[in-house]
Amino acid sequence: MSSDTTTPSAHVSKSTSNHVPTPIVLTIAGSDSGGGAGIQADIKAMSATGSYACSVITAITAQNTLGVSAIFPIPLEHIEKQLDAVFSDLNVIAVKVGMLADCDTIKLVAAKLKQYRPKFLVVDPVMVATSGDLLLKMTSINTLKSELLPLADLITPNLSEAAALTGSLVPTDSASMTLMVDKLRQLKMKTVLLKGGHLEEDENSTDFLIFADCLEVLSSPRIQTRNTHGTGCTLSSAIASYLAQGNDLLQAVQLGKKYITQAIEHADELQIGRGHGPVNHFFNGHANVR
Repeated sequence: MSSDTTTPSAHVSKSTSNHVPTPIVLTIAGSDSGGGAGIQADIKAMSATGSYACSVITAITAQNTLGVSAIFPIPLEHIEKQLDAVFSDLNVIAVKVGMLADCDTIKLVAAKLKQYRPKFLVVDPVMVATSGDLLLKMTSINTLKSELLPLADLITPNLSEAAALTGSLVPTDSASMTLMVDKLRQLKMKTVLLKGGHLEEDENSTDFLIFADCLEVLSSPRIQTRNTHGTGCTLSSAIASYLAQGNDLLQAVQLGKKYITQAIEHADELQIGRGHGPVNHFFNGHANVR
């Protein structure tokens, strides 16, 4: 018989004390049945970039690569129970918020974030469909601006969403995108990542990281592919993941930009659906992107 009298629980305690805490990231968003955007894209991006993903579903969509055919909002009571279940048990470091269907959902999510106070909050303000149609009523957009966006460390609007937030025209070129910077600063948000990916005539895909007193220009070569479904969800989720891992905001955005660029670059390796397919979240296996 071994003379070792150490109990199993002592072994466990010694082992776990040396572990680095797992970076846990929560996504609060809608479900995409086609798997390319929404909660599904968020979980893939967070996992591929090295974090543990958990989720709160705000709506269920009937959706594929050809479009959205139906949306079912989750009842407020169940959204609240999901939030309480996650925050009461898991050490959530960063939160990414995506699709919120209406004023009441926005107010509930904002109230719960104030209650639980995660260290980082990234909001992807999903307001405008690819067709240009508003997904949120103006009253809901105003609620988003007053209740949720001021809590965020970073918001990540595309050009159409930035136009909806500022009440201005959608930028059509680099010059009008530059003019949008001051209008976004007037919203008094902490930091804004204005995404220029929809300026398809530009050789590069250029984003503006807008701080109160400075501007960082992040540019990467434009990749010609139709498979870009879920890019906004993926980028914001990757940024939240990198924030949870201890990167500062600029580093997290730079790493997120690098990740989404590579995911788009490898998108055509997938053959998914008959429309606009998803990006390739696991282009590099499950390895972290550095």
